[in-house]
Amino acid sequence: MKVLAMVGSLRKGSYNKLALRAAIELKPAGMEIITAEIGDLPLYNDDVREAGYPPPVQRLREQVRAADALLFVTPEYNYSVPGVLKNTIDWCSRPPDQPLDGKPAAIMGASTGKLGTARAQYHLRQICVFVNVLPLNRPEVMLAGAAKLFDADGRLNDEPTRKFIGDLLVSLEAWTSKLQKK
Repeated sequence: MKVLAMVGSLRKGSYNKLALRAAIELKPAGMEIITAEIGDLPLYNDDVREAGYPPPVQRLREQVRAADALLFVTPEYNYSVPGVLKNTIDWCSRPPDQPLDGKPAAIMGASTGKLGTARAQYHLRQICVFVNVLPLNRPEVMLAGAAKLFDADGRLNDEPTRKFIGDLLVSLEAWTSKLQKK
């Protein structure tokens, strides 16, 4: 199973990038997780789209189309989804052949705050409704107090959190298989 991960943070030392690194380590056998490069996407502009998708956007749309499922790993900026992730979704949600349509997905996120990206994840779920991405309902993985969950080398060392992430990926695998059978 091929999963395309999109991390909503461009920061080099992002806790969300570290959470994705843990997910890659904890993925079930037979699952491949590929990270989408979203930092080079231009800001969405429909005039640009009508002239033809720029090469970085075309690359991303092809990656989404080729993936069996998506994994969104998002921080929370100002109580919502980071602009870079929203921009990514905007580019992938446009015609022709909208590659997000009907794609299974899982959502997780890390934050130094106490709510662990809850508001961003709920906003992302609202966006998924409109673009017809089919997010897994549970488990919900919201890493609160992220600074305390990773060691000095960036390894996720909190065992309950490692289990949550592993369970999320097993559930994503089952959800994707269920949807592919329909």
